[in-house]
Amino acid sequence: MNLTHLRDKPVEWLKGGPEEDVVVSSRIRLARNVDGYPFMTTASARQKAELERLLRNALTPACAGAGLTYLEVHELDTLGRNLLLERRLISRQHAEADWVRGVAFDAGERLSILVNEEDHVRIQSVRGGLRLQEAFERADHFDDIMSRHVPFAFSDQYGYLTACPTNVGTGLRASVMVHLPALSMAQEMNQVLQLAQRQNLTLRGGYGEGTYGAGDFYQVSNKVTLGISETEILETAHSAARQLILMERKTRERLHNDDPQRFEDHIWRAYQLLCSAATISSQEALNLLSQVRMGLQMQVLTWPPKETVNDLFLLTLPAHLQTMEEEPLDGAQRDQLRADFVSQRLSKT
Repeated sequence: MNLTHLRDKPVEWLKGGPEEDVVVSSRIRLARNVDGYPFMTTASARQKAELERLLRNALTPACAGAGLTYLEVHELDTLGRNLLLERRLISRQHAEADWVRGVAFDAGERLSILVNEEDHVRIQSVRGGLRLQEAFERADHFDDIMSRHVPFAFSDQYGYLTACPTNVGTGLRASVMVHLPALSMAQEMNQVLQLAQRQNLTLRGGYGEGTYGAGDFYQVSNKVTLGISETEILETAHSAARQLILMERKTRERLHNDDPQRFEDHIWRAYQLLCSAATISSQEALNLLSQVRMGLQMQVLTWPPKETVNDLFLLTLPAHLQTMEEEPLDGAQRDQLRADFVSQRLSKT
């Protein structure tokens, strides 16, 4: 299936929302497994195929009512899977698995249901800005809908049963993606790590494993799901987000006030390099765009529009760039195309 139509389509979680200068998005993930079937780690190929059919059939009426599209991920080529991965519709594990699997998502890409990932079902709800409660309510609502059609494995003692013990209980993972360029610039990320440790939270790269610090984006999420209520999980994640907002804003102001010329020069250099570079890597583009984004939030820059910068965080990733051409591109070709594309998007003419 050709998914190139998604390339230029903005995603909701990059459009902004409450506290958008620091909190890029809020995400809720619910892990569920079908009662009577083994976990994916021990299920046979036949059982995985049965589960995919069962869950696809259960999703059919729900898809019709919620305007969801279902894709058989195992039928997609590598580029298609990576495109979905970059848009956060599927996980890296889901993209790289070698068994029958699928995903359903709505037109705004605010809701996605992963079939046959680490667990049989993973319901994801994403919102722009700090909107954890709103994201949770949508995921919880869809969980109720699915549970009417599929019996989920549940223990009166432990709660929802999951493939990984860290998800047993509520099966709820609440996370916020935060943009922390000032804390990174001031080399004060140890404060963020300490905050995460104190509140028993996990800190990883904003674009998943292997992207720690890329573009100064980070994901903060709960570690514990057993013996703690959904409300407590949401409150802890929300509290951590509020603290990070305060820390980042104070650091931005301090850096600017301490040496405004150096601070503003740093941002202007990032912008000029994005406009003039002949070749630029994905990592470098993310890092430079991060500085421009902060510059816009601090009103050091009045151009480009924040929507353009937010879009570029996504459109400069490898799979999105690859869809611009009809033939495969190697790394060097992608870097040249990325530089041209960014320069054109940032041009005022």
